[in-house]
Amino acid sequence: MSTLLLIDGSNYLFRAYHGLPPLSTSTGEPTGAMRGFLGMLGRVQGMVKPDRAVVVFDAPGKNFRHAMYPEYKANRPPMPDDLRVQIEPLQKVLPDLGWPLLVVPGVEADDVIATLAQKGRAEGMKIVIATGDKDMAQLVDENVTLLNTMNTKFYDRDGVIEKYGVPPERIIDYLALMGDKVDNVPGIEKCGEKTAAKWIAQFGSLDEIKRRADEVKGKIGENLRKGLPFLDEARKLVTIKNDCELPVSGLADLDFRTPSAEALRAFARRWEMSNETILRALPPGMRARVKTALEAPNESPHEAGVTGSLFDLGELDAMPAPVPVPGDTPRKTAVEPAAAPQAVDVGTAERVARLQGAIGASEAGDAPDEVPFTRVEDPLQLADFAARLADASAKSEFPAGIALHFEGDCRHARLAGVAVALSPKDVTLVLASESLPAEAIAAGLSAWFASDAPKVFHDAKTMLHVLAAAGVPVEGRVDDTMLMDYVVEAHVKHELPKLAARYLARTIPERDVVFGKGAKRKVWTDVPREEVEKLLAEEAAAVRAISSVLGSVLHADEVLWPIYDEIERPLLKVLFRMENTGVAVDGFLLARESEELGVRIDALEAEAERVAGTAFNLSSPKQLGKILFEDLKLPVLKKTPSGTPSTDEDVLTELALDYPLPKIVLEHRRLTKLRSTYLEKLPRMADPVDGRVHTTFGQATAVTGRLASSDPNLQNIPVRTEEGRRVREAFVAERGSVIVSADYSQVELRIMAHLSKDRGLLDAFARGEDIHRSTAAEVFGRPIEAVTPDERRMAKVINFGLIYGMSAFGLAQNLGIDRRVAANYIDAYFTRYPGVKRYMDEMRALAHEQGFVETVFGRRLWIPDIKSGRKPVQAAAERAAINAPMQGTAADVIKKAMIVVDAWLRERKLGARLVLQVHDELILEVPEGEVELVKTEVPKLMREAADLDVPLIAEVGSGESWEAAH
Repeated sequence: MSTLLLIDGSNYLFRAYHGLPPLSTSTGEPTGAMRGFLGMLGRVQGMVKPDRAVVVFDAPGKNFRHAMYPEYKANRPPMPDDLRVQIEPLQKVLPDLGWPLLVVPGVEADDVIATLAQKGRAEGMKIVIATGDKDMAQLVDENVTLLNTMNTKFYDRDGVIEKYGVPPERIIDYLALMGDKVDNVPGIEKCGEKTAAKWIAQFGSLDEIKRRADEVKGKIGENLRKGLPFLDEARKLVTIKNDCELPVSGLADLDFRTPSAEALRAFARRWEMSNETILRALPPGMRARVKTALEAPNESPHEAGVTGSLFDLGELDAMPAPVPVPGDTPRKTAVEPAAAPQAVDVGTAERVARLQGAIGASEAGDAPDEVPFTRVEDPLQLADFAARLADASAKSEFPAGIALHFEGDCRHARLAGVAVALSPKDVTLVLASESLPAEAIAAGLSAWFASDAPKVFHDAKTMLHVLAAAGVPVEGRVDDTMLMDYVVEAHVKHELPKLAARYLARTIPERDVVFGKGAKRKVWTDVPREEVEKLLAEEAAAVRAISSVLGSVLHADEVLWPIYDEIERPLLKVLFRMENTGVAVDGFLLARESEELGVRIDALEAEAERVAGTAFNLSSPKQLGKILFEDLKLPVLKKTPSGTPSTDEDVLTELALDYPLPKIVLEHRRLTKLRSTYLEKLPRMADPVDGRVHTTFGQATAVTGRLASSDPNLQNIPVRTEEGRRVREAFVAERGSVIVSADYSQVELRIMAHLSKDRGLLDAFARGEDIHRSTAAEVFGRPIEAVTPDERRMAKVINFGLIYGMSAFGLAQNLGIDRRVAANYIDAYFTRYPGVKRYMDEMRALAHEQGFVETVFGRRLWIPDIKSGRKPVQAAAERAAINAPMQGTAADVIKKAMIVVDAWLRERKLGARLVLQVHDELILEVPEGEVELVKTEVPKLMREAADLDVPLIAEVGSGESWEAAH
């Protein structure tokens, strides 16, 4: 028996919209519903494996039910704008994917599906209806099954009875009794699912219920009798029509069609979706035949708004370098867009198109299938290549694009191959071999890497580590396409294949595809050599071409260019040196602290067992949930998506106010996490060569510009607790040196004063007052000298809470006070500091208007969720719009400080070294003889890193450990 799949497209669309976060393109256009919908298509066709199918959407406008009952669906809120704009492109791409589509005016999707199901029955087909709408259960019979989109379960007749308590033939009666709040169909007041099912089981049918309504006692009986006049109307409204006139001649019209790879490529580029997203949504049996065509070089780049791939630029080799050599001042070049990218409505593709047009993109040729490259296979060819590089670099200011392949951790990497692109079509590569081992490659190219020749990498910091491990120093100007893209659009992903697709309209190989990942990752020598060569050649050519585009985008923007050229680009070498240096850790101290913490953890487990009355695993949410909510009968505050009571931190924190066991569990979680994350893990992460811990600084991670720390993450050590401070005690200096800590004081509040221009805050900082004491005096209306420690603590919460967008409810929770009192505190704060309120309002409005806000230095902080139709998401975006300029400016300030401090240390040829950066703090390891000099000069350099309307203050301390330096 063949299978007909009928998909309730409207239901799927809303499920996708509400089931995913508000995803968007790099220019802020919403795509979450489309992405979710395409993913759901792939799942449902894989589960059903249909012979025929159709996706059915509700048509816009009214239908026959509105004529029956004018109030039908009258209470529905308008469709969110960020969902509405996704409907047209989604419906347009479905036929391109090969899926039949129906949108029939005057009837609903339910009625179209019922009519098609009736036709399928007549032809003896098995019918699966994919929907989350309970109304559809009335269609189930021996031929028709429902596939519920919410739990991916199939429902036959028995399944409907199990789920709803009534058989499919009584679903109409069941719905009429309950009514439908979503569609504004009145039912019997207070009659829910259980009552409706009970009455049908008792009386048999709606007609019998009407006839014997007097037998129903109590208030619910009164409600039944009061609602009797509308029951027949309600029954008509919830009955699905199965005899609609449809624009199909027969079920043959529901055969899958041949997908259009050309149209799908255009869709993927336009909406910035991966080929895999598209392939998953294809009908059964279509993936293999479309995959090759979809991943083939683009034959019509104009469809994406791109005038041609940069691999085809006829004038690229001759163009002047858009990135100046050291010492140059930013200048306009011949490569200049019509206007700098200032607003969210100017998309990346449009900017690239203008740039490519400006530099003379070839209109005639398509992107070649492969990048042409020259192999270097012996020492003589390597020497010739090195000489050619030196000659080419002397003649051109434009950086050479470089791609490396290596095995292992980057700091201990084994170099395997190098590819250099002097232009996108002039690529030379060398892979290690018996005749040309890695050591010979490194030695042969070392002089060029150490020269003043400009170079560009993708993720340059990692590449510098790889070359350093091979004994190859890198000098001259170093650019980084990852950082270029990060400055232009921090909120998107910056992997090289994504940049190639975005800026070059080109698909290049992905390393995880070529080599595999995780446990399945292959050693490069186990991969066909031609695949490795193609990967490196494509990467080097892409880096060279992308740097041309992004260099021009940045150079044409007098605000963004300094962010890249004066902050991010010089910082990468500072971070490279810091990562190489690492920090010493006392493993014995950590081991002792781990043992002590283990005793406390054991005691907590014993106490939890005593309170619970039984032994259980405190780390098991399932066992903990049973103890809390079944055995101890504690109130259920929240449920997980699967419907079980939640035991997350928020729930336990609230329960801990009244019950002992949640408090014990929270403390157990805190200590076990600290122990496993730092006390046990840090000693194992020490480098076997130098015994030091080397964190990795993520420079292109946070949209605010903040640096991230990973492997290990040293920014999350809980310094407010005694246990966390003891972890910092383990970060020590080598013998003969001490740790110096220089920490900006209240930098975000100072930035708030600068941004808001609030006279009260500016004056308080100018007078050098304790800002929290000053705020307490203002909010509580008392002389500053009369402020109590408790009032200062509350003012500190208000100061920091408001810059993070804390509401009166949040402030009340934080301070443990009544919500109305908290609201009064906030009102008093804004009365005393009206500039702060004005700033917050302006930032919200600016984010809505242009999609981004800016730091003091001009870094763009994109807020894509500001366009969300979901109020909680939009509210969070508005809070981010208020806080991001402060966080982002603080990030810029500390980065500028790192650059000047590092330059001063190197210029003075001191032994002191920057070893860590954590939030607003710099940590240095300093020889004992240099301590006083460093403690005097570093705070001064940090103060001078930025010129704000309020003074920057850096507090400095020293000691044998990081903690002792505070």
